[in-house]
Amino acid sequence: MNWSINPAMARWLWLSLLVVVLDQATKWVAVGLLDPFRPVPLVPLLNFTLMYNEGAAFSFLASAGGWQRWFFAVFALVTTVVLVVWLLRLKPHERVTAMALSLVVGGAIGNLIDRVLTGRVVDFIDFYVGDWHWPAFNIADSAISAGVVLLLLTSLRSEPEQMGNTS
Repeated sequence: MNWSINPAMARWLWLSLLVVVLDQATKWVAVGLLDPFRPVPLVPLLNFTLMYNEGAAFSFLASAGGWQRWFFAVFALVTTVVLVVWLLRLKPHERVTAMALSLVVGGAIGNLIDRVLTGRVVDFIDFYVGDWHWPAFNIADSAISAGVVLLLLTSLRSEPEQMGNTS
Protein backbone atom coordinates (compact mmCIF):
# COMPACT_ATOMS: atom_id res chain seq x y z
CA MET A 1 0.00 0.00 0.00
CA ASN A 2 1.28 3.45 -0.93
CA TRP A 3 1.36 5.81 2.06
CA SER A 4 3.42 8.57 0.41
CA ILE A 5 1.76 11.92 -0.24
CA ASN A 6 2.04 13.63 -3.59
CA PRO A 7 1.66 17.38 -2.86
CA ALA A 8 1.26 18.08 -6.59
CA MET A 9 -2.15 16.40 -6.46
CA ALA A 10 -3.36 19.17 -4.13
CA ARG A 11 -3.74 21.33 -7.24
CA TRP A 12 -6.91 19.35 -8.00
CA LEU A 13 -8.58 20.92 -5.00
CA TRP A 14 -9.27 24.00 -7.20
CA LEU A 15 -12.05 21.90 -8.74
CA SER A 16 -13.51 21.22 -5.29
CA LEU A 17 -13.41 24.94 -4.53
CA LEU A 18 -15.11 25.73 -7.86
CA VAL A 19 -17.91 23.25 -7.07
CA VAL A 20 -18.41 24.77 -3.61
CA VAL A 21 -18.53 28.33 -4.99
CA LEU A 22 -20.94 27.42 -7.82
CA ASP A 23 -23.10 25.37 -5.47
CA GLN A 24 -23.37 28.04 -2.80
CA ALA A 25 -23.90 30.85 -5.34
CA THR A 26 -26.71 29.00 -7.12
CA LYS A 27 -28.37 28.09 -3.82
CA TRP A 28 -28.19 31.73 -2.73
CA VAL A 29 -29.83 32.82 -5.99
CA ALA A 30 -32.48 30.08 -5.71
CA VAL A 31 -33.39 31.08 -2.15
CA GLY A 32 -33.51 34.74 -3.16
CA LEU A 33 -35.60 34.35 -6.32
CA LEU A 34 -37.78 31.26 -5.90
CA ASP A 35 -40.78 30.57 -3.73
CA PRO A 36 -40.69 27.17 -2.01
CA PHE A 37 -42.44 24.38 -3.93
CA ARG A 38 -43.45 26.71 -6.80
CA PRO A 39 -42.06 25.38 -10.08
CA VAL A 40 -40.53 27.83 -12.54
CA PRO A 41 -40.35 26.15 -15.96
CA LEU A 42 -36.92 26.46 -17.54
CA VAL A 43 -37.00 24.11 -20.53
CA PRO A 44 -39.12 21.04 -21.24
CA LEU A 45 -38.40 18.39 -18.58
CA LEU A 46 -36.67 20.87 -16.26
CA ASN A 47 -37.99 23.31 -13.66
CA PHE A 48 -36.39 25.31 -10.93
CA THR A 49 -38.30 24.50 -7.74
CA LEU A 50 -37.00 25.57 -4.34
CA MET A 51 -37.08 22.74 -1.81
CA TYR A 52 -35.31 21.95 1.43
CA ASN A 53 -33.98 18.54 2.43
CA GLU A 54 -33.26 17.77 6.08
CA GLY A 55 -32.22 14.20 5.27
CA ALA A 56 -29.78 12.62 2.86
CA ALA A 57 -30.29 11.50 -0.74
CA PHE A 58 -33.97 11.15 -1.68
CA SER A 59 -34.87 12.74 1.70
CA PHE A 60 -33.66 9.64 3.56
CA LEU A 61 -34.21 10.23 7.31
CA ALA A 62 -35.65 13.71 6.64
CA SER A 63 -38.22 13.31 9.41
CA ALA A 64 -35.92 11.64 11.94
CA GLY A 65 -36.25 14.38 14.55
CA GLY A 66 -33.09 16.45 14.11
CA TRP A 67 -30.23 14.13 15.07
CA GLN A 68 -29.63 13.39 11.38
CA ARG A 69 -28.35 16.94 10.82
CA TRP A 70 -25.21 16.29 12.84
CA PHE A 71 -24.90 12.66 11.78
CA PHE A 72 -24.80 13.65 8.10
CA ALA A 73 -22.53 16.60 8.86
CA VAL A 74 -19.99 14.36 10.61
CA PHE A 75 -20.32 11.75 7.86
CA ALA A 76 -19.62 14.41 5.19
CA LEU A 77 -16.65 15.73 7.12
CA VAL A 78 -15.09 12.30 7.64
CA THR A 79 -15.74 11.36 4.01
CA THR A 80 -14.13 14.59 2.84
CA VAL A 81 -10.99 13.97 4.90
CA VAL A 82 -10.69 10.39 3.61
CA LEU A 83 -11.15 11.50 0.00
CA VAL A 84 -8.63 14.34 0.29
CA VAL A 85 -6.06 11.94 1.75
CA TRP A 86 -6.79 9.53 -1.12
CA LEU A 87 -6.41 12.40 -3.61
CA LEU A 88 -3.07 13.44 -2.13
CA ARG A 89 -1.76 9.87 -2.49
CA LEU A 90 -2.55 9.54 -6.18
CA LYS A 91 0.15 9.24 -8.79
CA PRO A 92 0.44 12.10 -11.33
CA HIS A 93 -1.05 10.01 -14.16
CA GLU A 94 -4.27 9.34 -12.19
CA ARG A 95 -5.94 12.53 -13.43
CA VAL A 96 -9.44 11.14 -13.94
CA THR A 97 -9.48 9.71 -10.41
CA ALA A 98 -8.22 13.05 -9.09
CA MET A 99 -11.00 14.86 -10.95
CA ALA A 100 -13.59 12.43 -9.62
CA LEU A 101 -12.43 12.75 -6.02
CA SER A 102 -12.31 16.55 -6.31
CA LEU A 103 -15.91 16.64 -7.57
CA VAL A 104 -17.13 14.47 -4.71
CA VAL A 105 -15.19 16.54 -2.15
CA GLY A 106 -16.61 19.81 -3.51
CA GLY A 107 -20.14 18.44 -3.48
CA ALA A 108 -19.79 17.06 0.03
CA ILE A 109 -18.50 20.40 1.31
CA GLY A 110 -21.24 22.34 -0.53
CA ASN A 111 -23.99 20.32 1.15
CA LEU A 112 -22.11 20.27 4.46
CA ILE A 113 -22.16 24.08 4.56
CA ASP A 114 -25.96 24.07 4.20
CA ARG A 115 -26.42 21.35 6.78
CA VAL A 116 -24.24 23.04 9.40
CA LEU A 117 -25.58 26.57 8.85
CA THR A 118 -29.28 25.83 8.44
CA GLY A 119 -29.87 22.16 9.24
CA ARG A 120 -31.15 21.49 5.74
CA VAL A 121 -29.82 21.34 2.19
CA VAL A 122 -31.19 23.67 -0.48
CA ASP A 123 -32.36 21.83 -3.59
CA PHE A 124 -33.81 23.53 -6.66
CA ILE A 125 -33.20 21.54 -9.84
CA ASP A 126 -36.40 19.67 -10.69
CA PHE A 127 -36.14 17.14 -13.53
CA TYR A 128 -39.44 15.58 -14.59
CA VAL A 129 -41.15 13.48 -17.24
CA GLY A 130 -44.92 13.91 -17.38
CA ASP A 131 -46.15 13.84 -13.80
CA TRP A 132 -43.08 11.95 -12.52
CA HIS A 133 -40.43 14.12 -10.83
CA TRP A 134 -36.95 13.04 -9.90
CA PRO A 135 -36.14 14.21 -6.35
CA ALA A 136 -34.94 17.83 -6.48
CA PHE A 137 -31.18 18.28 -6.38
CA ASN A 138 -28.46 20.94 -6.58
CA ILE A 139 -24.99 21.56 -8.02
CA ALA A 140 -23.31 19.74 -5.11
CA ASP A 141 -25.44 16.65 -5.71
CA SER A 142 -24.60 16.79 -9.42
CA ALA A 143 -20.87 17.00 -8.67
CA ILE A 144 -21.07 14.07 -6.26
CA SER A 145 -22.96 11.98 -8.82
CA ALA A 146 -20.54 12.85 -11.64
CA GLY A 147 -17.56 12.07 -9.40
CA VAL A 148 -18.96 8.71 -8.37
CA VAL A 149 -19.68 7.79 -12.01
CA LEU A 150 -16.11 8.73 -12.96
CA LEU A 151 -14.74 6.63 -10.09
CA LEU A 152 -16.82 3.65 -11.20
CA LEU A 153 -15.74 4.03 -14.82
CA THR A 154 -12.05 4.28 -13.90
CA SER A 155 -12.31 1.26 -11.63
CA LEU A 156 -13.93 -0.77 -14.43
CA ARG A 157 -11.30 0.07 -16.99
CA SER A 158 -8.25 -0.12 -14.72
CA GLU A 159 -5.72 -2.85 -15.15
CA PRO A 160 -5.19 -4.88 -11.98
CA GLU A 161 -1.90 -4.07 -10.29
CA GLN A 162 0.81 -6.64 -10.65
CA MET A 163 1.50 -8.30 -7.31
CA GLY A 164 5.02 -9.33 -8.22
CA ASN A 165 6.37 -12.74 -8.98
CA THR A 166 5.90 -15.15 -6.06
CA SER A 167 7.57 -18.14 -7.66
